Amino acid sequence: MKRDVLTIRDLQTEEVRFLIDRGLEIKRAGRKAGTALNGKTMGLIFEKSSTRTRVSFETAMFRAGGQTLFLKTADTQIARDEPIKDTARVLSRYLAGLVIRTYSQGLVEEMARWASIPVINALTDLYHPCQILSDLMTVVEKRGGLDGIRVAWIGDGNNVAHSWIHAAGVLGFELVLSCPEGYCPRADVLAAGGTHVHMVETPLEAVTGAHVINTDVWASMGQELEREQRIRAFQGFRVDRRLVDAAAPDVLVMHCLPAHRGEEIAEDVLEGPRSVVFDQAENKVHLHQALLEWLLGEEKK
Repeated sequence: MKRDVLTIRDLQTEEVRFLIDRGLEIKRAGRKAGTALNGKTMGLIFEKSSTRTRVSFETAMFRAGGQTLFLKTADTQIARDEPIKDTARVLSRYLAGLVIRTYSQGLVEEMARWASIPVINALTDLYHPCQILSDLMTVVEKRGGLDGIRVAWIGDGNNVAHSWIHAAGVLGFELVLSCPEGYCPRADVLAAGGTHVHMVETPLEAVTGAHVINTDVWASMGQELEREQRIRAFQGFRVDRRLVDAAAPDVLVMHCLPAHRGEEIAEDVLEGPRSVVFDQAENKVHLHQALLEWLLGEEKK
């Protein structure tokens, strides 16, 4: 039976741990060509621009022995109002899987509903599950595991924050979020995190004793017109040395990139000794290869 990954909650705890372990195994093996996906083509349908997500998925597929076909939404018949169910059923006859990066979570869900091949959410306005899978891989790589960790999220309660909330609910680690008033995560998403997720008023309270500090840009794609308003609202939510010093001595500082240096994160923190930002970015390719092998390969784990 085909599987989709539209949110972290589509995965069981043991499946997340398997993907992390496999991603680390792939990383240790180096840049070796594999054969798990020989003869298979994966489609990438992107409405939002991308650097890391696109390159890492394409590279991962090539390293697993397969190939990719990149499609901008504007270049497909979706842009001319072809029903999603028609596109999904036709592409299912050509491709082994679909990776979609778009605005609407509903579009991804509709594609998955009608496609007979695996569909992967590579980012929507609501969720960014693959980002968090590679972030979790980075935490395991640096700390040896996820047991007993406290993760702090500072800033916008956005799609990345939503997927962190889902991950805390699935894996059972502590997540503490501090967001400006009016920019908190959705209430239904917060509820999905259960008792493992807490909201606090100040960034200092969130990072105290934290093993991981995570942040993201204050204005994401599609929010450009809100930029000035958001900059005013987010004053006091920059990850700087003061916050890093309040965390655990071995804290990891994370950012999914691209970063606005000096805005949501200080330059000296992004480039500092506690930053794992570029390891985090690299790990996308290894985790994505593990995910593609698992979803598109002949055998499911």
